[in-house]
Amino acid sequence: SSGINAEYGGPEGKSVYKGSRESSGKYAFSAYMDGEYHYCFSNGMSKMTSKVVMFNMDIGEGAAAAFEHGKDSIDKDHDKLAEQLGELRTALVSVKHDQEYMEVRDRTHSIINNSTNTRVVWWAFFEALVLLAMSLGQIYYLKRFFEVRRVV
Repeated sequence: SSGINAEYGGPEGKSVYKGSRESSGKYAFSAYMDGEYHYCFSNGMSKMTSKVVMFNMDIGEGAAAAFEHGKDSIDKDHDKLAEQLGELRTALVSVKHDQEYMEVRDRTHSIINNSTNTRVVWWAFFEALVLLAMSLGQIYYLKRFFEVRRVV
């Protein structure tokens, strides 16, 4: 499939990111100023097929800003511990997002699998009916073919 177009924009209409024909990916950016940021997803490349767009958005202070904020109150050992905790939190959030994504994929594939199985069952039923009709037609034709006709 051809994917979707994604665009992220900031205040004053400034574009933060533009992507074309993307099927998956991760993107992070820091807000360069206060204001409203927008996300736009487009299926313009393939209007005949529908797409499901899933995204997660985490808003918060960056690791450096959070680290600088409390620097006066903790010593170097605590600085290192705080940095490692920040990295662990980021990794856990990433794992959580990946699990959510896999759950959505699992549900989607389950729906597709069930739909395909239903179609196969209906097709087999249709084939059985056609086979039965052909068999009955052949029996009727053979009976008529071997029937003795008398001329009076």
